Amino acid sequence: MATFDRVLRGGVLWLTDGPAVADVGIKDGTIVEIGDLKQASASEIVKVEGLAVLPGMIDTQVHFREPGMEHKEDLESGSRAALYGGVTTFFEMPNTSPTTTSREALDDKLSRAKGRCWANYGFFVGASNDNIDQLRELELLPGTPGIKIFMGSSTGPLLVEGDENLRRVLENGSRPCPIHAEDEPRLRELKNLLSEHPHPREHPHVRDAEAARLATSRILALSRETGRPVHILHVSTADELTLIDEAKRHGLRTTAEATPQHLYFNEELYERRGTRAQMNPPIRSEEHRRAIFEALVEGLFDVLGSDHAPHTLDEKAKPYPQSPSGMPGVQTIYPFAMRLVAEGHISAERMLQLCCENPCAIYGIKGKGRIAVGYDADLVVCEPSTPFTVENAWFQSKCGWSAWEGEMLYGKPIHVLVNGTFSLREGSHVGSPSGCAVEYDWKPVPSKV
Repeated sequence: MATFDRVLRGGVLWLTDGPAVADVGIKDGTIVEIGDLKQASASEIVKVEGLAVLPGMIDTQVHFREPGMEHKEDLESGSRAALYGGVTTFFEMPNTSPTTTSREALDDKLSRAKGRCWANYGFFVGASNDNIDQLRELELLPGTPGIKIFMGSSTGPLLVEGDENLRRVLENGSRPCPIHAEDEPRLRELKNLLSEHPHPREHPHVRDAEAARLATSRILALSRETGRPVHILHVSTADELTLIDEAKRHGLRTTAEATPQHLYFNEELYERRGTRAQMNPPIRSEEHRRAIFEALVEGLFDVLGSDHAPHTLDEKAKPYPQSPSGMPGVQTIYPFAMRLVAEGHISAERMLQLCCENPCAIYGIKGKGRIAVGYDADLVVCEPSTPFTVENAWFQSKCGWSAWEGEMLYGKPIHVLVNGTFSLREGSHVGSPSGCAVEYDWKPVPSKV
């Protein structure tokens, strides 16, 4: 008779090829058997009849602000927000203080994360003009999914400007590079267009669609030249969609991310939320929003990412443009994805690709992203067709607010297991953080140079 640490009994499993009612046997943090386990022996049997069991989401773009800005967020609070939203793995961006641009900075983040993260973690290393020659080694260090490139201004030295420097970054390594694609020279020019008494509604005009299109066009041309695949983050314009589609059709191994913010909100949000609607790249007109949404439905995008970027209410209360850009989102992204399914925009299988499977394929993540024997038991139990109104009291982020307050989402997590351990039970976190550093099965691909 098989013996398990715990068994989830009778749930509707969301699998790659469709739903199935079955039990899940877990041992040593791993799914070891799926099927009828009524005769199995287990230390704990949890009945989940009538509930859905999903793989935990992998959010490949968050900003948890540690080190240097812990008053906004830290690894514990940010990962707890992830847990409450069903995100069991996150990749954190390098624009902290100090920036993650060296082995020492990466090791520091990994040390800070150990024993404090409610979800599994990886930390991007940021490209800068100063570390280009080290990037080939840095991208293969344990604990990182690779190298992030900022083409628009960011923290400290993280801006990589000029095609020659960008070309050198792409030549120094082979893993897919996530890209913040806004053209810095154009952004500098557009700052002069601010009115005498600027309002947040001006934000999508001083970081306009052409700045995004120019940067995406430039990086895709360099990707073609060097053979290095790029992953275009938080696509915000209709103008970029054709470029991305053409790159995919020409075999550049290009991938792209959509955020819930750009899929759901339009420029009307500036009138309701003011600077709380401010992010980079901006939320834009209904024309852009609709085009991005249609592209998601038609299959252009590879992943959903939250671009969770919290700031305090005091910081957001500063007059525009002194107010910082960014909003929280890691806790609401999986329920937003379930809303897309519940409303019939995408299938459940497509949602699993966007939220779980494709992040693993892009970054070579080992053992995660699906419910299957041999995979890590990162699982979410919920009622995906049940709507709920987002309330401020639910939020776990230190910033204490969200643009999604008052909106309707679906499938609030009831239980969440991280590496086989219950970390969320009956909607509240329990025990101690059990997140671990993600492992990768990345096989370097020779570049053309």
